Amino acid sequence: MKDNGLLVQYFTANTTDSQNLWKKAAEDAAALKKMGATAVWFPPATKGAQGKEDMGYAPYDLYDLGEFDQKGSVGTRYGTKEEYLAAIKAMKAEGINVYADVAVRQKLGADKIEKVTAADFNSKDIPQMIGNKKTVGALSKFTFPGRKTKYSKFKWNWKHFAGIDWQQDEFRKRVCALEGRNPEEAEKEFSKYDYIIGSEIDFYNQEVYDELMSWAQWYEKNTDVDGYRFQEAEAIPAWFIKDFVAAVSDIPVTSRKKTNEDAPEFIHKDIFAVGDFWHWNVDYLNGYIKATDDQVALFDVPLHFNFHDASVADGAYNMADLLKGSLMMSNPEKAVTFVDNHESQVGGILESYVEDWFKPLAYAVVLLRQQGYPCLYIGDYAGIPQIKVKSKKTILNKLLKLRKKYAYGNQHDYFDHSDVVGWTREGDEEHKDSGLAVVMSDGVGGTKRMYVGRQFAGTHFADVMGNAKYDIKIDEEGCGEFYVNRRGLSVWIKKDCKL
Repeated sequence: MKDNGLLVQYFTANTTDSQNLWKKAAEDAAALKKMGATAVWFPPATKGAQGKEDMGYAPYDLYDLGEFDQKGSVGTRYGTKEEYLAAIKAMKAEGINVYADVAVRQKLGADKIEKVTAADFNSKDIPQMIGNKKTVGALSKFTFPGRKTKYSKFKWNWKHFAGIDWQQDEFRKRVCALEGRNPEEAEKEFSKYDYIIGSEIDFYNQEVYDELMSWAQWYEKNTDVDGYRFQEAEAIPAWFIKDFVAAVSDIPVTSRKKTNEDAPEFIHKDIFAVGDFWHWNVDYLNGYIKATDDQVALFDVPLHFNFHDASVADGAYNMADLLKGSLMMSNPEKAVTFVDNHESQVGGILESYVEDWFKPLAYAVVLLRQQGYPCLYIGDYAGIPQIKVKSKKTILNKLLKLRKKYAYGNQHDYFDHSDVVGWTREGDEEHKDSGLAVVMSDGVGGTKRMYVGRQFAGTHFADVMGNAKYDIKIDEEGCGEFYVNRRGLSVWIKKDCKL
């Protein structure tokens, strides 16, 4: 991660199917750079089961990035392959890394039905079998007639899947585990948090493993992305993601001349990997990270839940607990912190929206603290008109400038009160006038005495958020009485410093 790096999620659950997102991204690259973005997270570029209407989380053909006439369209929801590659190049030209969203857990939109033996399982507790084995119609044959054999000759069939969620012959939704699945492997992979979607890929199948690793290298070689986001990481074996990262980090140089023995056999690249593990218990997240040998970071879902809970508690939340149980505090190097995303937003499949009044406080935590790698949701920045979510652009621009110019140096925490909490950053020599004090309240507000550094003794600080109308003087001990108003956020920096 770059110094004070910022990841921007460049799509929402309401991004339209106008097929122009890649074009818009290329046009927005310079603006994102100015905003402070050092990386951008793009939605899945692969062809989905619903063609141009598909958001990419119902993957049909992983090799179709908007190149083939399949599922009713050539382009995906976001545009064509050429436009996708152009958007990546535009970002890189601005020094912005690109992370690809990959949905490799399941496949949907099968080309043919197969008659297979399967048993019904409880959709809310997968290991619990509730029906006898019988022959069913499975949507499990994928032949890709539009692509034929370009890039890969691999054809998927029922042997490559662990389960299905639809019985075509009965035309109804039924979760089934397919015969031939190793029970011990199934028990290790499935949990009560696992809901089968479409045809569930069997990661333990050697043919599947080989094909996905081959695809991973093809994808990296063709797109040159800098990282990957894994949907529903909790349902993907940790060893698979570890191997995936290794595969895309070292790409074979197939064009090497045999006469040049000094030429490298592989091109090595540092790849960033982040998983979406949607659980409130940080121990589960840390256990998964450890199982990948620390090859993957995870979104800080527990911190997001704390934000949500505080925002809906009407002042009854204990602000001293705001950071407790978070990945930010227990494993900051592997924590991708966020306030909301396409899943938690209003109408999202995992709706747990952080109320608007609390958004400035939550983003201050994400952007102005020492720990974590912040992810800014474009839906918060630009707004989402379809669901009447207003833009927070003005206040977010302030916080982004504060991050870029002043959020440096040693940190001191003051999460010691139920209503008023805060922290300070002392600044460093590399960033002129850096250092700040943050104080926030979900109640009536108040003041908090905090240490900002003896180097500021005698200096006047001002609240750049405009809530406090007076300046304060830092005493000889390097402390100040920093004020915040009711349900507010104040960020104090040296007086006369500009954003």
